[in-house]
Amino acid sequence: MSQSKREQVVSHLRYIRQELREMHQGVMEDGLLPEAGEVRGVMAQMEALLELLEGKSSRKAKAESK
Repeated sequence: MSQSKREQVVSHLRYIRQELREMHQGVMEDGLLPEAGEVRGVMAQMEALLELLEGKSSRKAKAESK
């Protein structure tokens, strides 16, 4: 993975981790569940990262199978 993509992934993961920490803190302190839109937003970010990573790994898998 190129350095810039790696930096992008790390940055996104840090943001997602922070969002999840805030959601967890809300649940633990206030007993409130996060709004559905918040959860969908984090899930969409995780899916985008997964696609980025799978794109790289699927190309690698295809090259190895030849």
